[in-house]
Amino acid sequence: MSTPSTPPPGWRPTFDTCTEVSLYCPVKATTLGYSPNRGLNIFFAVAYALAAVVTIVPGVWKRTWGFSIAVAAGCILECVGYIGRALLGVNAWNDGAFKMQIVAIILGPTLVCVGLYLTLKHAVNALNRSLSRIAPRVYPLFFVPADFSCLVVQAIGGGIAATADRGQKTLLQHGNRTIMAGIVLQVIVLGFFGLMAGDYLFRVGRYFKRGPVESEYRAGAALWVDKKFRMFIWAMGFAYAALMIRCAYRIAEMAGGWGNHIMQDEPSFIVLESFMVLIACVVLAVFSPGFFFPQMSHKAEVAEEKGTQTESDSAGTELEQV
Repeated sequence: MSTPSTPPPGWRPTFDTCTEVSLYCPVKATTLGYSPNRGLNIFFAVAYALAAVVTIVPGVWKRTWGFSIAVAAGCILECVGYIGRALLGVNAWNDGAFKMQIVAIILGPTLVCVGLYLTLKHAVNALNRSLSRIAPRVYPLFFVPADFSCLVVQAIGGGIAATADRGQKTLLQHGNRTIMAGIVLQVIVLGFFGLMAGDYLFRVGRYFKRGPVESEYRAGAALWVDKKFRMFIWAMGFAYAALMIRCAYRIAEMAGGWGNHIMQDEPSFIVLESFMVLIACVVLAVFSPGFFFPQMSHKAEVAEEKGTQTESDSAGTELEQV
């Protein structure tokens, strides 16, 4: 018996009515509008998995735990997301794979950003605290919760979108707007972080160029001209720029709603989402703070806190003697 050339009256292709590509369930009717390139997405899944390993191993070895756990967790989420896209390459109507890639790929970069936020506090402590406009400990206390608020908003939006069918336009629109709000908030947080970091680096650079520095900041002056540290700072800046490009692309993609022409263009997604986040993750993995900025390690932080406490105790003793 031949398949009717037209579907039954009132029938529409959704993840509820379609389980695989067929005459009534064409690839064009999916939210993405295409079958993701399976080979390319397998490459991304493997690359992100390797980036996670390369991040976490020196992180444990050199005890840069906060940075390494955040970046590695982001890489793992990206890996899961691209496994989902690879499965969509096999069957564009795989509902579970579609939900998997939405949530994981949206949330992954938010965790990667935490790694960037943690570096500023340690850089300020190691270079010159007096040149920072706020206390070094305030940086992570502000930026990490702000970043996680972006993650929560995007997770809510992703959850709404993942549970909605394409036919549920209102629900999809709410999910889309929530995701976009989270990404816009992330851009604002990233932008503010860039301003704070740029302002501090400008001030500290000008300070060290003026000439002889006070004895308490000589270690910071030596670090400032250290080649490894300079490479680390440039690497952080490069990763920051890649993540900002990704966020700008995501805002443009989400602004048109689900299934818009930008969302259904795979090359732009691959270049501006997949490669931008991968570049950031690889740069952060290769230029590990354990090797390029050891002052960021937990061991160095504990030693610094002990040194600060010793100075405080000495000052108190001197006052008592007076």
